Amino acid sequence: MRAADLWKWNGRIDRPTYMRVGLIGLAVKLVLDYLVVTLLFHRVWTPLIYWRPFGVLDHVRQLGGADAVYAASMLTLAFPFMWIGVSMTVRRLRDAGWPLGLACLFFVPMMNLALLGLLCFWQPGGLVIERQVLEGQSSFLDTWIPSSRWAGGVASISVTAMVGLALAVFGANVLLSYGWGVFVALPFCTGLLSVLIYTFHSHQTRTLNECLWVSIMPMVLVAVGVLFVAIEGIICILMAAPIGLALAAMGGYLGYAIQSARWGKRNSTAMLSLTLMITPSVFGLEQAMPPLPETFEVRSAIEVNASPGKVWQQVIAFSEIPAPEEWIFRAGVAYPVRAEIHGTGPGAIRYCMFSTGPFVEPIEVWDQPRLLRFGVTSNPPPMNELSPYGHIEPAHLHGYFESHKGQFLLTELPGGRTRIEGTTWYSHALWPQQYWHLWSDYIIHRIHMRVLRHIKTEAEQQ
Repeated sequence: MRAADLWKWNGRIDRPTYMRVGLIGLAVKLVLDYLVVTLLFHRVWTPLIYWRPFGVLDHVRQLGGADAVYAASMLTLAFPFMWIGVSMTVRRLRDAGWPLGLACLFFVPMMNLALLGLLCFWQPGGLVIERQVLEGQSSFLDTWIPSSRWAGGVASISVTAMVGLALAVFGANVLLSYGWGVFVALPFCTGLLSVLIYTFHSHQTRTLNECLWVSIMPMVLVAVGVLFVAIEGIICILMAAPIGLALAAMGGYLGYAIQSARWGKRNSTAMLSLTLMITPSVFGLEQAMPPLPETFEVRSAIEVNASPGKVWQQVIAFSEIPAPEEWIFRAGVAYPVRAEIHGTGPGAIRYCMFSTGPFVEPIEVWDQPRLLRFGVTSNPPPMNELSPYGHIEPAHLHGYFESHKGQFLLTELPGGRTRIEGTTWYSHALWPQQYWHLWSDYIIHRIHMRVLRHIKTEAEQQ
């Protein structure tokens, strides 16, 4: 038996092979669990945890903190072994001539041990049902996946879109994760899985253009789906579209290359199995080892035909800014409206009112009329999501974007002019950060310029 055979669902295996794979898998699982539980989480390991996996934890539905990370890590580690166990059990049941539905007992305590024992030691006799699936006949996937181009394309796109939507809902709404799993692994694996299904019948080679279309369309349907079930708004979907579609196309290209390779044709079922596992595994890794957000800095500047003293009065507090004309603000991204200040000097509280609420900014440095620096103790939602359902509250609107501090630096120029530079330090919990910070930098720069232009207008009018 080759390693790739462990992931297959078609075919059959005999009793000795089933027993050997089971014993080796059990030994590997015990060793890995012991190392993870004791060395990584510094907990007590005992074989009894397999009867009650989270027996050391109470109220599993309300897990939080270290317990939630521990639970996610152990589930992620167990997933490949569960997949192999079920696939091997299905093939062993097929070899024994027993109903394949008995594989559901794999997840039932006590009964799973009885099933495994029977499959390892039972000699087929009177209970044997005549085998309906033998070597050389069509497998389940051969029967289920249409061989024609149009029917195969529709089937692959539809099934992959449903799988992708389920994973997107699980990642965003259940795990509250907006990282590598949702924005990288999900679109790449969606594109790859769709093409692997589309090209499953190796006797009909699919073209590259066909594979690319088949890889991109499921992500389009996933985007429509998350909008329809009110998980995300239009703006966030449009922001995620470039990276999502590009990665889906990359997955589709890999699927096209796999169909052209001899090893890919031999291991098509194994490739389907592995592709389905990647995204949940990345989800689990992100929960076990959450990445630390980086702090970014955005600077914007403008020159004003007014003295620093006049500009300073507009910096600490400015009047209401006219309604925005920029498309991104009109679409729902939060924008500044006015600013007011309570007190003077360090310790004063500045409120920068946005369309979604106020930023609370305690003053840290008051160097009139040169430097105003402030911290940020309260952040409003970064946007009002544009959705057919009106107001929705995706998880990323709360706590995923944080402004930490900001400042205005005024520099006197010849001729009674002033250069004013605004700076914001912020972080966000969206990955890959290098992609998302391009969007956030752009938005913050537009916010800066909206404020700076208003300050310029008001100071020059005075």
